[in-house]
Amino acid sequence: MPKTIKPRSPKAAEEQLPADLHPVLRRVYACRGVADVRELNLGLDALLPVELMTGADQAAAIIARVMEEGGRILIIGDFDCDGATSTALSVLALRAMGATQVDYLVPNRFEYGYGLTPEIVALAGQQKPRLIITVDNGISSVEGVAAANDLGMEVIVTDHHLPGERLPEAAALVNPNLPDSEFPAKATAGVGVIFYVLLALRALLREQGWFARRPEPNMAEYLDLLALGTVADVVPLEHNNRILVRQGLARIRAGRCRPGISALLEVAGRGQHRAQASDLGFAVGPRLNAAGRLDDMSIGIECLLADDPLRARQLAQELDRLNRERRAIEDDMRQQAEEMMDSLLLQESDLPPGLCLHDDSWHQGVIGILASRIKERYHRPVIAFAPGDDGEIKGSARSIPGVHIRDILDEVNVRYPGLVPRFGGHAMAAGLTLEAHRLDEFREAFVAVLRHHLGEQDLRPVLESDGEIAPEDMDLALASELAEGGPWGQGFPEPLFHGEFQVVQQRLLKDKHWKLVVQPAGGSRVIDAIGFNLAAECPAPLPERVLMAYQLDINEFRGNVNLQLRIAHLEAA
Repeated sequence: MPKTIKPRSPKAAEEQLPADLHPVLRRVYACRGVADVRELNLGLDALLPVELMTGADQAAAIIARVMEEGGRILIIGDFDCDGATSTALSVLALRAMGATQVDYLVPNRFEYGYGLTPEIVALAGQQKPRLIITVDNGISSVEGVAAANDLGMEVIVTDHHLPGERLPEAAALVNPNLPDSEFPAKATAGVGVIFYVLLALRALLREQGWFARRPEPNMAEYLDLLALGTVADVVPLEHNNRILVRQGLARIRAGRCRPGISALLEVAGRGQHRAQASDLGFAVGPRLNAAGRLDDMSIGIECLLADDPLRARQLAQELDRLNRERRAIEDDMRQQAEEMMDSLLLQESDLPPGLCLHDDSWHQGVIGILASRIKERYHRPVIAFAPGDDGEIKGSARSIPGVHIRDILDEVNVRYPGLVPRFGGHAMAAGLTLEAHRLDEFREAFVAVLRHHLGEQDLRPVLESDGEIAPEDMDLALASELAEGGPWGQGFPEPLFHGEFQVVQQRLLKDKHWKLVVQPAGGSRVIDAIGFNLAAECPAPLPERVLMAYQLDINEFRGNVNLQLRIAHLEAA
């Protein structure tokens, strides 16, 4: 779909930022609303204090009591990377603090559903835990918490998903998105929420003299897990999240991270010493997620828990195999989805503002990725459905900027009572369950609600650019400063620039990637450029002059380090 390049408008004054910053980086920060030099402090001293995380002290008191009594603690995690890192963090930190009976349970998503369901509680009850702690789930598990209470098990819910109208009757609820929460960083990932609970627990145990009898753990040792879970869950990188990611990346680069993270970077072919947030989001995260999508997330959790590098490497290789299998399934599903879209375009001159796709052969664990791919191509909210149980279908939704998909589903639920039995999620991603025979009815309702919120201009993809760069500034020094100016990610996007270039050399790689040598307008030297999967968008041969949206990149190959432009969009000038 054709894209429009739109220069970003500064949200803050560049003059308020340090004068010694490169002018391009100052412009980038101003466009992201960095209005105070304190927002550039990404040291641990700038983290929000644990006292602000409402409910953390209450949760810590319960955990401390159960630890003192020697009771069994069972962590119930989610099936994705945030859930895996949250689970691993909980197990490692609680054991390091002296808890004698700590284990975890992440049941198969296809058998037991999402969250703390009554079925999972029944399974957990076989281990006779005194306390259940949910991580990255539980805020909508009203029935599951009630079932645990009936069996005499206390429950602490730690979550970051948006709560519904009814809250579970847990012994403690910790979620920055609860109405009474005073924690200002509402975009904290699940792994960040449990981290704050563990910080509160350590402080309480220290106050009680617990560590007089045993060593006190250094919670900074777990920042690699914080960085991975935060980036992989694609939560907005607010200041607090940027601190966690920056500090975690520093440990990873220094080789002071979990052996499993090192092994996952290795099997993905990513260099650990220069690891960026994008490596966590696009290399490590998908391999962990593949376990939860196709098999059992305990493989991923065990990889993160492994202390032996050899064992970690074996598990990482298995995760890599699962990820390749996931990609093959995704390719088949995407081809089927594209055929559906071609058929729809033949029937209608204009696509609806939202797309609902379904096939009985699709895999539940891969529909989220499929929805993302179709959304990227057609720039519309997309829900992909796969068969569920007992006449139901399960959907995974992905949205575009400006459309809060969870709120859209909530509005459908209000306008059409009973149509959506279960749903939940975030602004950009959500999940839902429908009765299969009501799919057409839901599709009409979904589109009707979206028409109230979207105009034609909202459905045109826009690339927001940080402006142009003078040819003399296109060098390794600026590329390095931009790379270190992050971490970049959701809500704090990696700098993107645009400009006209003369195409000096052009070559197609694998019939889909552009490998170019270009000369910036007004400049004298040439620069290498790479554009992945852009051949369909801009077919060969390229014109002599092109307009490019690009990122400054550092290409390291066989010991040589060179500047490279990573092309995001390409069109005739």
